[in-house]
Amino acid sequence: MRFIVDQQVEDIEMPENLKLNTFLQEFHSDCPHSECGFGYYGFAFGQSPFHVPRLVQEALIKNANKGAYAPVPGIPELRNAISGYNKHYFGMDVAPERIYVGPGTKELIFNLLEVLHGTVILPTPAWLGYLPQIRFLKKNYHMLPARANQKISPNDLRKLALRLHDRQKILILNNPHNPTGLLYDQLELEEIADVCREQKITVISDEIYAQTTYDFSKFVSMGKIYPEGTFVTNGLSKSHAAGGYRLGYVIFPQHAVDLKSQFKKILATEYTAVSTPIQHAAVAGFEISREMDEYFDVTRNIHHTMSEYTYQTLSSIEGVKTTKPDATFYLLADFNSFATELQKAKIYTSQKLSESLIVHPYHTAIVGGDSLVLERTDFSARIAYVDYDGEKVYQKYIENKPKSSSEKLEFVKNNAPKVVAGLEMIRKFFEDLKKNNVHELQIKQNSLITTS
Repeated sequence: MRFIVDQQVEDIEMPENLKLNTFLQEFHSDCPHSECGFGYYGFAFGQSPFHVPRLVQEALIKNANKGAYAPVPGIPELRNAISGYNKHYFGMDVAPERIYVGPGTKELIFNLLEVLHGTVILPTPAWLGYLPQIRFLKKNYHMLPARANQKISPNDLRKLALRLHDRQKILILNNPHNPTGLLYDQLELEEIADVCREQKITVISDEIYAQTTYDFSKFVSMGKIYPEGTFVTNGLSKSHAAGGYRLGYVIFPQHAVDLKSQFKKILATEYTAVSTPIQHAAVAGFEISREMDEYFDVTRNIHHTMSEYTYQTLSSIEGVKTTKPDATFYLLADFNSFATELQKAKIYTSQKLSESLIVHPYHTAIVGGDSLVLERTDFSARIAYVDYDGEKVYQKYIENKPKSSSEKLEFVKNNAPKVVAGLEMIRKFFEDLKKNNVHELQIKQNSLITTS
């Protein structure tokens, strides 16, 4: 029997992160060189390397017997804990009734886009998950390219909004930002909020990296600046290193009573509720405690230390420009000054650049610009500096916290050798390129294409 797939599904491409994972697996299963056995230097995957907090693990074990369905919006204990969490860390007094729990922020953003009518405004570069969702839902959308500082301009937002005639416009704002690692400060958010009020723009503010802000006092939620028009999403995956738990939450705007009932209907139809044991485990992660405070403080300081090393190392390569992160575990590296040399090597797109870097002897995985909703010919890439054993590094940091620049440098070299070696491979690749080793690079690229 032949099964017919719905055309809407046929039209959707595999998400870039899964496509990349498949590509890497295929390459390393076929690589003929003995050196391939170690794997690759992993700058491609955006997953926190740390352990799930002990409190959360213990709560999951304790509640493993909870087999009953949970309420659709989430168990009351969790919604109350999230309410207290937002008040304590983000200065937002949010009633538990405004909070809905879902299986990850990715799903909740998808649910919001299902419910909300209108044209989506997507700032670029962007996290690779937004655009496939927008396309799957057949939403009208427009790109809003960032300026040279890699942030969107309020004036550009206004000009775009004035051209759109849909009854509702939806801005997806990711702050702190993946892939640049940059943070919109309070003044910048206020200027964006002014335009949103003026143009009646609804905001979906993806704040999943909030707790990773290096100077945490500088983080301000858009839900605090524009509470009447902002949906705030957050969760366990980045702050608590628990992406596999698949638990996120959304805070609804003030007075969105009717919309909550529509949203609840969607959630009940699609997945009923989040796993009950996971919800009980999450309560421990969102409750205020000295242990969680220490966990957030240590993990963000390690991210910051790795960030400084990665930024300084890449910036020391002549011709490479990078963003200097304020948060997250990413930066955006700009390799466009090598465009002429890359084209001579028959590397015409960012995807081909990614393929050329993963081949022997470089073994380095990055996410190219086309996956970040940039032009295919934009030789930029996201660099995720998390290729190390987070649990061991966490313990080493507690035992001997590095204070000076030299101590931080030694800390990275001693505890993140694959980050150090991978950055040197990026340097080697571009040095080889500048030496005009075009033939050698092209052989490697052709070998990859043949074996894959």
